[in-house]
Amino acid sequence: MIDTTDLSTAERAPRVRATRPLRARRWPFVARLRGQGTDARRAWRGSYRRRIAFFDVVAATLATAVSYWFHFGDGAPIDGVPQSAARFLAFAMPVGWVALMFAARTYEERYLWIGPEEYRRVGRATLMLLGGVAFISWALKLDLARGFTMTAIPLAAVLTLAARWVARTVLHRQRAAGRHTQTTVIVGHRNAVAHLHRQIDREAHHGYRVIGCVLPPGQGVDESQDQFDGLPVLGDMTQVAEVVRQYEVDTVAVLPSPELDGPQLRRLGWQLEATRAELLLAPAVTEIVGTRVAIRPVAGLPLLHMDSPEFSGPRRWAKSAFDRTVAGLLVLMTAPVLVAIAIAVKVTSPGPVFYRHQRIGMDGEPFEVLKFRSMRPGADREVDDLFATSNDGNDVQFKMKADPRITGVGAVLRRYSLDELPQLFNVIGGSMSLVGPRPHVTREVEQYGVDMRRRLLVKPGITGLWQISGRSDLSWDESVRIDVRYVENWSLSFDFMILAKTLGAVVRGSGAY
Repeated sequence: MIDTTDLSTAERAPRVRATRPLRARRWPFVARLRGQGTDARRAWRGSYRRRIAFFDVVAATLATAVSYWFHFGDGAPIDGVPQSAARFLAFAMPVGWVALMFAARTYEERYLWIGPEEYRRVGRATLMLLGGVAFISWALKLDLARGFTMTAIPLAAVLTLAARWVARTVLHRQRAAGRHTQTTVIVGHRNAVAHLHRQIDREAHHGYRVIGCVLPPGQGVDESQDQFDGLPVLGDMTQVAEVVRQYEVDTVAVLPSPELDGPQLRRLGWQLEATRAELLLAPAVTEIVGTRVAIRPVAGLPLLHMDSPEFSGPRRWAKSAFDRTVAGLLVLMTAPVLVAIAIAVKVTSPGPVFYRHQRIGMDGEPFEVLKFRSMRPGADREVDDLFATSNDGNDVQFKMKADPRITGVGAVLRRYSLDELPQLFNVIGGSMSLVGPRPHVTREVEQYGVDMRRRLLVKPGITGLWQISGRSDLSWDESVRIDVRYVENWSLSFDFMILAKTLGAVVRGSGAY
């Protein structure tokens, strides 16, 4: 509880100056938003939650029906459990499943439609239910049809996760098309506002529609310059609450700035209590997320505690074992494909089947990356000439969308990233990982800044955040941000998520050239 007895009435409820009116003829889109109302824009959320609950009931019912038919289809009791008891469990399962999802808080908006926390909560609830059933059965010496429950519960979890994934995918596509969005105003300094604006535009499926920005006082807000980065400047930092009320804003994203320190942010929160706007505060260290960050009381103050990233230890050993095991299995499974590609490369163009090139790996150690050859022999000696005349990559990495050195078969291999399949042998040999930053050549590593050198703390990967975020379409700064984010926040669950999204990125082929 905050003690406000020492604050005057004016301090507790500071007066907000009227916002400079926005010229509707220049910003008709923003003007049209007035009068829609936050409640109307959020009306879809209730129906979405009801739909999710209905899908959970359907998933539990299907899982129960399948398990019941499998174990009791012949009418005989199983494990000594009569049919009447089994039918009771079958009818109770859907109700109990939805109640469990409520108890696990999987229907709360903070966990729905964005982020993996919704899936994690479903998984944890499933494990807790399995453990609870096992414990009660053992402690009370009850026979609860172990085969039935051990089949129905995991199957219900799989169907629930699948249904929620489908619902989220549909929602993301609707948001990317402009539906079910929430209006957003960005508050901060110019560079930070521009960076966040670009990031939100790239991730349109998150549903934030930026309608304007609020800058510090004196940053060129006048009648002749009322926009920045393509956004209307709706006011300065003393007018945030009035901007929210005037334009019925759904979300206020506040970036770190000296003008909005602790007391000012607290008062801004008080001012927004009378509105329906959500207040989002960006931490100073934006790339540190997940389990590394926690709020802990220190000297009576809630401070943000940041754990160090793990670059060694049991989790790293587990990652290495997982990488080599899965890579070995993938080599066996794709052996016919590997042979077919090798034959196609050999018979369609002169030269070797494989292309070996030195890259820089973990701790700056060089290694030879293995790929199917997709260019004519000696193509690497032409890079300097092509770099000077045409570069569709970025300031450091060289890429050409219509590279004349690529063979016909090589174009197909690059389109679907099949040329990188031999890197599975690099993973088995220990020089690469399944998931990690892409390996760069020596010329590129020599241009690394301090931030980018963080990527050398982990093994390079066949796939990674770069692969699922645009690949060669990314600028160098965006590549740095993505690689540092992975290095700082890696985990096995993060790797699983990237591997799951890689297939879609490969099929789409965005940035593959």
